[in-house]
Amino acid sequence: MATPLATIGILSIGEMGLGIAKLLLAHNYNASKPHPHPHSPIQPHTNQSNPHSPSSSTQSRARSAQITLLPTDHSLISASDYILSIVPPRDALATAHRIIGAAQSHPRPPSKKTPLYYIDLNAISPRSALQISSLFTNSPIRFIDGGIIGGAPKPHPNNNSGDDDDAAPPSWSKPSLVVSGPDALRDAPVSGPNLAEVLNIQHLAATIGPASGLKMCFASTTKGFTAIAIQSFTTAYRLGVLPELQAHLAAYSPKTGELAAKGLVGMPPKAYRWVREMEEIADTMAEEGGFERDMFAGVSEVYRVVAEETELGGEKTESRKKGTTPEDVARLVGEGLERKKVKTE
Repeated sequence: MATPLATIGILSIGEMGLGIAKLLLAHNYNASKPHPHPHSPIQPHTNQSNPHSPSSSTQSRARSAQITLLPTDHSLISASDYILSIVPPRDALATAHRIIGAAQSHPRPPSKKTPLYYIDLNAISPRSALQISSLFTNSPIRFIDGGIIGGAPKPHPNNNSGDDDDAAPPSWSKPSLVVSGPDALRDAPVSGPNLAEVLNIQHLAATIGPASGLKMCFASTTKGFTAIAIQSFTTAYRLGVLPELQAHLAAYSPKTGELAAKGLVGMPPKAYRWVREMEEIADTMAEEGGFERDMFAGVSEVYRVVAEETELGGEKTESRKKGTTPEDVARLVGEGLERKKVKTE
């Protein structure tokens, strides 16, 4: 077996992080993550009331994918050539603080002659990216602003699975990883050009902010539309006209209906992440576009209702039980809104 090209630390192993880890492993990279440990001086950010906090299921996902579990953030920094931050938007700043704190208290070993790169791939505004970037100003760690556009990497179903040495390399469906900042990944000394190709990296600019901004503009159209669909389908369900709405969409705007149905069914496990992401979009549209925050503050509230006021809030991507059809999503959101109304009366 060939020597791995580089070691990539991944924070954390959700659906996207797991997909990227599998992609890297398939292309001869090491992938690792810190294992929450009761005696570690630096712990991952957790919320005991949040069903999506780091858990045994996260650890089992990592082990099943052959991701190396390291005991602490210190060990992750020592072992890694690159760290990818892929956490819920609300945790982006705290995660950067964790890594900076660990690097200051336990510098990398002298044997590591090349710089460590911290690639922030979180769904945050340009202002938040600049705030996080400022933490690395006097640090030996190099910061890259980034964003992920598209779904988690997956191998194409027609990939070769045999041991034929002459077989074509497996092909993957990949999201676009847009990045910006003064340090280009393709110029990094450890496998930089290859890593940029494997991850489908597009370097946009030499400044911090454009990559996060592009992610925000893209997500506003996709997740913003899904929030509209949530309101539309739920209201139609409560009016008793959901089948008629679906029939009219199929007849007069079939692509809209298909996008709405796909967005509704795929949204529940991610709604809790999108609450803060919509706030970051609101900030972006206000600060960079000159608009009011109201529209996406409202979209954030839609996802908060789904995550906190309905039975859909406990859904996980790998074990879906509820909200697997548009009709079920509309019903459960409607029931959640009714309970919310009763509580406030």
